[in-house]
Amino acid sequence: MAYPQLTDKAGALATALAIRTRKLSVAEAVDAAITRAGRLDAEICALAVPDFERACETARAMDNAPRRLDQPLFGVPMTIKESFDVAGLPTTWGHPQFKDKVAPTDALLVRRLKAAGAIIIGKTNVPVDLTDWQSFNPVYGRTRNPHDTARSPGGSSGGSAAAVASGMVPCDYGTDIGGSVRVPAHFCGVWGHKTTWGLVPKHGHDHPAMSRREGFLAAADGPLSIAGPLARNAADLAVLVEVGADVPLRRRPKPIRECRLLAITGLPGSPVDASVLGPTEAALETLARAGVRIDRASDLLPDQARHYRSYVKMMNIALSGGAPAPDGARATAADWFALMNAQAACMAEWEALFAEYDFVLAPPAPVLAVPHADQAVFRAGFDIDGAIEPAGSGLVWAGMATFPGLPATVLPIGSGTYLGSELPCGMQVIGPRWRDLDCIAAAEAIGNILHS
Repeated sequence: MAYPQLTDKAGALATALAIRTRKLSVAEAVDAAITRAGRLDAEICALAVPDFERACETARAMDNAPRRLDQPLFGVPMTIKESFDVAGLPTTWGHPQFKDKVAPTDALLVRRLKAAGAIIIGKTNVPVDLTDWQSFNPVYGRTRNPHDTARSPGGSSGGSAAAVASGMVPCDYGTDIGGSVRVPAHFCGVWGHKTTWGLVPKHGHDHPAMSRREGFLAAADGPLSIAGPLARNAADLAVLVEVGADVPLRRRPKPIRECRLLAITGLPGSPVDASVLGPTEAALETLARAGVRIDRASDLLPDQARHYRSYVKMMNIALSGGAPAPDGARATAADWFALMNAQAACMAEWEALFAEYDFVLAPPAPVLAVPHADQAVFRAGFDIDGAIEPAGSGLVWAGMATFPGLPATVLPIGSGTYLGSELPCGMQVIGPRWRDLDCIAAAEAIGNILHS
């Protein structure tokens, strides 16, 4: 099954190999990425904060130093989501009042990427406060989907996905609490990975209103939210996860045809548009013909409607920092402990399911890339087969992996026609906690079958 690709440029590991074997210099790799960004970004607007001069200086210094075999990303130009601190660059989260405030230090993840040899050429665009499936704000404008510039690239890591899909850079790192890595990957036709919660640190990924407070020091990652990579192939995703991870991850290789999979394509109250269901069902049929065992229902699947309600409550509290809701109500400590208990129960239910199944397949979102709108997607709704449905219902597909803290890899599976435009479609492969590399490997094996 073909899916739309916009570039044939090398990925991260392929670029690193070309540099290591001296077929390409670091300066040439960085200059090529900057040239592509200059050519493409006027229309796409993915790159919010360029850092070209320092990137070129770093590249020249690396070319004059010995090649480091212990740096898997040696010389690879990449971008990172605007919400991560990069020393000397502003971190605004889309707020104009912070556009002249620069970060004094790199986020921990940025330090790890640089230590692995990556060169950050800039930061990619986001929606205000990272709370939309679009990526526009009054500081940096609107990012457009490179497949159809009248459409959203997704959010909140929409600039990240657009930069990777268009070929500006081979990879980026975003964050995800409500599908913010997975939905942009799905909308833009690239690979994305939601990591197990707590695997990749987000220190230095702090709202600028907090990080500007005197004496503020982030000591822990927030609930539910994760840092996760976007790339154009599975191998690049895997190395980016390993570079960012707090702990080493084990691989437990198992051929995909020996796996037992559960596919979930419909949930009560969460309809999925035909533009997503069509490619998804075609992919499942192709896998079944190839001998992959796929069940379509199981009593072991946790009650998604019940857990969704707890997920949304926890997410809203986390995103607001515990501030009162629009109706003035504020969550109590008892409310929070009840949500933690609900989350623990959800984790236990998923663990029971994964005692019988290796992975779960599901849509990342109920629609393909949505048209641009002046208001947030979640204040409007989704056109699903001609009916306007509450956009919040689409979060069920994100919350399926987010609430229990599970890893989930999105791979491109094909394309569909949504509101008159042919657009990429993805599928998420959800796995047990801490099995991130196996999740990515399963997605790669599925992709190999679908695109062979």
